Parts: sequence; C-alpha cells; structure tokens
Amino acid sequence: MRGFCLLAFLLTTVTLSGCASILSSAGSLQISNFAPPDSPIDRNPVIVIHGTLGSKLVDDRTGRVIWGAFGRPAANPSFPSGARSTALPMAPGVPLSQLRDSVQTDGALEAFEVTAFRLPLEIRSYTQILRTLNAGGYRHQVSTPENAAVLGIDYPTCFQFDFDWRRDISENARLLHEFIVEKRAYIKDQRQRNGRAADDFNFNIVAHSMGGLLTRYYLRYGSQPLPDDGSLPEITWDGCRYIEEAVLIGTPNAGSTLAFSNLLNGTSIGLLLPKYAPALVGTMPAIYQLLPRSRHGVLVDSSDHNRQLDIYDPQLWQAMKWGLASPNQDWILRMLLPGVNDQNARLAIAVDHQRKCLMRAQQFHAAIDIPASPPQQLSLHLFAGESIKTDAVIAVDLQNGRTKAIKQAQGDGVTTFASAAAQETIDTNSQQIVSTIPWKTVLRPRADHLGLTQDTVFTDNVLSLLEANAKSVKP
Repeated sequence: MRGFCLLAFLLTTVTLSGCASILSSAGSLQISNFAPPDSPIDRNPVIVIHGTLGSKLVDDRTGRVIWGAFGRPAANPSFPSGARSTALPMAPGVPLSQLRDSVQTDGALEAFEVTAFRLPLEIRSYTQILRTLNAGGYRHQVSTPENAAVLGIDYPTCFQFDFDWRRDISENARLLHEFIVEKRAYIKDQRQRNGRAADDFNFNIVAHSMGGLLTRYYLRYGSQPLPDDGSLPEITWDGCRYIEEAVLIGTPNAGSTLAFSNLLNGTSIGLLLPKYAPALVGTMPAIYQLLPRSRHGVLVDSSDHNRQLDIYDPQLWQAMKWGLASPNQDWILRMLLPGVNDQNARLAIAVDHQRKCLMRAQQFHAAIDIPASPPQQLSLHLFAGESIKTDAVIAVDLQNGRTKAIKQAQGDGVTTFASAAAQETIDTNSQQIVSTIPWKTVLRPRADHLGLTQDTVFTDNVLSLLEANAKSVKP
C-alpha cells in the first residue's frame, strides 16, 4: 500500500471561520439540477491543473519518455541513464532554480500505459474531472481541427495545464501565468469572432492535490518565483486578476506525512514495476513542498512524544541518515553523479542538495501560510475527504532514525481533513480551531484520495461551484 503513496498525490472542521458552507455526503446537488448557459461562449473557461505525476515528461535531447509510459523504450530509474533522466541535477553552491535538465512536459496525463510482461495496463489519473466537466457542457481544447470535427467541439471552454511536478512549485507559477495569458488571448479572439464582449470573462480553476498548492501560490504572487536569498515575495494577489472561482480537491494545504515517507523510503507504482529510490525522489524540490508543518507537531521523539522535532532541519535529516543523506543510497548517487569518484564527495553533494530542498520547502510554506485576505471577487472552494484514518503524527527513534506512525486523523488516506482545510488551533485553552483560508464552500466526499473526484459529492456539485450565477450549494 505504501508503494502507491506518491501515485496517490496524482489524483488527484471542528469549526471553520468565515462564511464557509459545510456539506456532508449525505446531501448534494445533482448534475440534473445544473443548467449551463445557453451558449458555452458566455461562461468562464476552466483550467484543470493536475497533481504529482500528472504530466508526461520527455527528454528533449533523446525523445525518451521519462514519466507517462513504462517498458521499453521509456526510462527505467533502476539503470544509470534512466535514473539520471528522472532525477533533477545536483550541484553544490548552485541555487535550485538554476539546476536545469533537458526534460520537458508533453501534456497532462488522462491515463498512462504500463507494459509489464507484455500486457498493457492503464492507470487512470484525473479523467473523472474531465468527464464531469464534459457532462456539464465544458469542451476540452483538442490538438487538431480534425479532432474538433469528430468530437463536435467548435469552441473549447476547458484547458489542461501541465507542469513539471518535480520542480519547485513556485517556479511553475510563471508558466501558469504565461499559459493563462495565452489562453486569454485565444478566447478573446474567439469571442470577437462571435460578436461577444471580448474582455468580459475570467478563468475558473479546478486543481487536484499538488495542483492546488500551485494555484494558491499563483493567486497570491502571480508569476513571482521564490527569491533565491530565502526571503518572501510581496503578496500582490496578481493571479486574482484572471481567476474568479478556484476549486481545490484533496490538496495537502498543510502537508502530508506520506511525502515524508516517500522521501525516506522511496516509492513504486506497482509490484512488477521499477522502484524510485529515496535518493532519486530526494532530488525533487516539489516533493519536499508536500511535507507537513513542524508547528503542527507531526514529528516527535519516540521516547518523549511531547518533544516536537523540526521536519525542516537539515542536520536532523543528516544525523538520522534520511533520504539523500543515507549511505545506503550511494548506489543511486554513483549513477546520478558519474563524474564524482569519491563516496564522501558524493554524499556531500547529496546532503547539500537536500538542505537546499528543505530550506526551499520551508520558504514555500511560509509564503502560502501567511494570513492574508484575497480580493472579494475570488471564491475558494474545497473538496476534502474525512472518512479514512490517515497518518498524522510520526515518531522518530533518535538512536537509529527509524520512524513509526503513532497517531491518525480523519482524512482521505493521504491528506488529513485538517491539512486540506488548513486548520489551525488558535487558542490552546479553548481548543478553538479555524481555517486560515477563507473557504466559501467546504464539501466532504466519503472517498479516499484516489476516489475523491468519483464521489457524488464532487460530481454533483463542482459544476454549480464553477458558475458564478448558479444557486448556492445546499445540504
């Protein structure tokens, strides 16, 4: 089950402050109650943003698929060339933003093929989101006029944004901004051709898991990346100039302990498929940005559960020999750093990279956790599971670095409800719990992380949430 931890990020209160509407799975609107506008050209277009693993990655130099297909000729992370293609580069003294490779995205994955013993398998990702939007009259942009003719799509109202889910999430905010500007120009042209007001529209976003973190960062900071000096950018809410409704699904707004497990233990997507070693996963800054917050007491001393540990502390990771700091990962480091012949030198490079990733994650979390009120025209909606026990607190044996989950909380098996809702305990005496995000709507599907978008609470309500003039969600 743990082998599917990283895959689970793909598919993508006691009291909540503000005017959030709380809805359980016992009651929901039906798609049949949803009435789309007479013409699709008059509605806000939707951008769908995937989560971890949600885009196809291809090496520009070789054309080799790095992620999105398995079996020959796709990259195998167990072999040197495949490992080097999958991992991000490491170099001491070089900022993460400057560590580039030749891998590019090649579209969002609605499904990807796995070849094992010559048998093709399909693992669905966020196809259900697209199906639900399609049922509500949203039409997806297609690649060719021929496809449009076959599908009957004359005016697309749904676009899929793909990004490199390995890289620092804040870097992808710039790409999202460029994508929105490009699609806005396209839609303005279509509206002018149809005699409509060209500027009278915004975008709505439906974002799954990590995609929700990217959305939240973009709304606050627009195309600004995190500064390399460790400071925080100025909150401008520039992204809100283009966004009206944002729907987040299973987003680990306060992190997930499963990201911590992936960094320590590596991950795989199936019994017969290659494993992604801890040192390989540990080269990816975005995975660290899925970590939970130290202030929530998610990491404690196994001999004293009242003693909280700092999950961002690079010295702790090095002392516990976690992830890139583990001498047992030298076999991977030899493949990732072929020009470095000394084991101690390889370990020093790896530890330096791990430190940079941890510091970047702490910086990213600080940037999105600062309390701030968005512009009134923006509405934030959340779908978060709370029917499955989810690991919430990890105990660490400081003698040997071993970890064990000692406390669970309600969630979706990957993200606790408290994390998705961004809950904070404001008063330790009264135990008052509020959300730091001003949700307009919070809905609770009874499903695991992989099934949130298939639950009727999602399928029956997301269309109404996307329509600014639709009726309010009611229990």
